[in-house]
Amino acid sequence: MTRPAPEPDQSFREAVLAVVADIPKGRLTTYGQVALLAGFPGRARQVGWVLSGLPSGTRLPWHRVVNAAGYIPSKGREISAVEQIRRLRKERIEVDDRGTIRDLGSHLWRPE
Repeated sequence: MTRPAPEPDQSFREAVLAVVADIPKGRLTTYGQVALLAGFPGRARQVGWVLSGLPSGTRLPWHRVVNAAGYIPSKGREISAVEQIRRLRKERIEVDDRGTIRDLGSHLWRPE
């Protein structure tokens, strides 16, 4: 039996959302980097849970967060994966139809 994802505490959620809000257009970061920048290293999976719980129509640039391999997994979330690919392409980030980012390193956001 699969358990539902635990609810991240409010301070973690707020920190994650603040980091994601700062990701500039045309740049990407990883779930792990968001966790680190939010002050919660090692909680990449929980970052994914926070982002997957966002309401539709959110203005937060959730689509700029990808996994460490530069891949957008679609299993169980085909519709949002297609939307993420569409949004990234609109920002001139090359993504193939399977969800692989071409040249992830050149698009990584490195906040100062």
